[in-house]
Amino acid sequence: METEIAGLHHVTAIASDPQRNLDFYAGLLGLRFVKRTVNFDDPGTYHFYFGDARGTPGTIMTFFAWPGARRGIRGTGQVDAVAFSIPQNSMDYWLERLEQQHVPAERTSLRFDEELIRFVDPDGLLIELVESAVPVNVEHWQGSSVPAEHTIRGFHSVSAALEGYERTAKLLTESFGYRLVNESNNRFRFASQNETAAGRVVDLLCMPDAHPGRAAAGSVHHIAFRARDDAEQRHWREQLVALGYNVTPVIDRVYFQSIYFREPGGILFEIATDPPGFTFDEDLGQLGQSLRLPPWLESARSQIQEVLPPIAPPTKQ
Repeated sequence: METEIAGLHHVTAIASDPQRNLDFYAGLLGLRFVKRTVNFDDPGTYHFYFGDARGTPGTIMTFFAWPGARRGIRGTGQVDAVAFSIPQNSMDYWLERLEQQHVPAERTSLRFDEELIRFVDPDGLLIELVESAVPVNVEHWQGSSVPAEHTIRGFHSVSAALEGYERTAKLLTESFGYRLVNESNNRFRFASQNETAAGRVVDLLCMPDAHPGRAAAGSVHHIAFRARDDAEQRHWREQLVALGYNVTPVIDRVYFQSIYFREPGGILFEIATDPPGFTFDEDLGQLGQSLRLPPWLESARSQIQEVLPPIAPPTKQ
């Protein structure tokens, strides 16, 4: 089977306050609260999913919400920044919106001819909004507090901070089918060949003199790439094992199936299937409105609900 990765499926980060996280990503950024569930490996804590109208792969930002978690330290061996795409001529809108909500933001110099602004979320995770003219296959959520002409349209890219980039670049190009499309100083840009996929770009930052990062609140836990179905995922697992990577067995995440491994720079990579998606256990119109648990945790629902802190969906801002 000859296949290539289309782009990102989701990005998972760590938050320290569930309500504050919800208010920021669903309220301020206007993403849809796609799924309210728990960390399947730590069911006493939330796992939130944010995305477009239906949680299309390439739009899904997720968080493990660990109350009281200490703040991480940025450095090598981790994702340095998460970038979302916004439509052209949206920069002024977002700068004003962020200022109104007292979120410091800066408009930086052009990066590969694209306009962008940078700011941090409440836990210190570096977020970028990048103006992009490239149409992507995402579905606008009508309930967003952000007007459709300025709304976030899935991921633009992630920037990975690495001590050395060559082995990770080899994985992207020789295995995933990505191409080196641009470079500037220590930033090397790779893109999938699917030009309409959200999140098709990965930037590798070569930082040999930086200290290793420490993952905690404000850090990306892992990034997930897309597989079309179970068969394609099995293909990827076989190929990665043959290349010498330690890859987990397939793990049932209910809304997708997952395999995990660490790329050469130490970042945790996942390959997740597109199906079955977030309407597997909820109607499209009801996404995120109630706590969803996997079948193997339903018998413990009452105990789980007792320990989870109460949350309230944000009002429109």
